[in-house]
Amino acid sequence: METKKYIGIWMDHSVAHIMEPKNNTIVTNSIKSEFNKDVKENALHKNENLMHNKEQHMQAKYYKEIADAIKDYHEIVVFGPTTAKDELLNLIKTDRHFENKKIAVEHADKMTENQQHAFVNKHFKLA
Repeated sequence: METKKYIGIWMDHSVAHIMEPKNNTIVTNSIKSEFNKDVKENALHKNENLMHNKEQHMQAKYYKEIADAIKDYHEIVVFGPTTAKDELLNLIKTDRHFENKKIAVEHADKMTENQQHAFVNKHFKLA
């Protein structure tokens, strides 16, 4: 029988910290959105419509990159302070790779790395 693989993601619209529990520790990788304050200001100076299109395109790419990084896991918890976690959930609900996965979404405020790790351990009852 295959061992269950767990993954926790703390995210907002700018960065996702992807945390995998391994051998009593947590390995963290980060994915950053390309849409940041500088890109927004630059696009806004040109055209507001352009800025919104650029934001949607870059955010979709960001969510796709996260989805690709987590598709091999059995249980997933996504948490964070913004609606980004719900937007990611909407994307992965349409992806057949996530059909038989257990996915939880929870609100959480800004957290330190240690708090994020503790949240993941508590959620999966690992510690």
